[in-house]
Amino acid sequence: MAYNQQMADRIREALMDLPVVEEKKMFQGVCFMVDDKLCVCVGNNYILCRIGEQQASIELEKGNCNQMMSGERVMKGYVYVDDFNLQTNKDLNYWVNLCLEFNPLAEASKKRKSKK
Repeated sequence: MAYNQQMADRIREALMDLPVVEEKKMFQGVCFMVDDKLCVCVGNNYILCRIGEQQASIELEKGNCNQMMSGERVMKGYVYVDDFNLQTNKDLNYWVNLCLEFNPLAEASKKRKSKK
């Protein structure tokens, strides 16, 4: 599971003042869960941002991100941002802040029962 360690460290730093942040390996990288909800993920050369359907439409129109797809299905509210659009802390913080703004509105995934 290869992901950009340096980008993950930058996101850890951006989220370090939050009380409830958990890291989980998923989506071929590491995801940062805020209040038990997926917030932002780091892949090899991108981040995946959960920003909500309305904000995703705005950002997609600007052309600085790509829609997340799962097979043929559009994952509304999720966008990929390439590393080259995240060179400065200002650029990264813009996206992290969009994720954090949407987080209180996001629904948490249903907990799966563990198999015994």
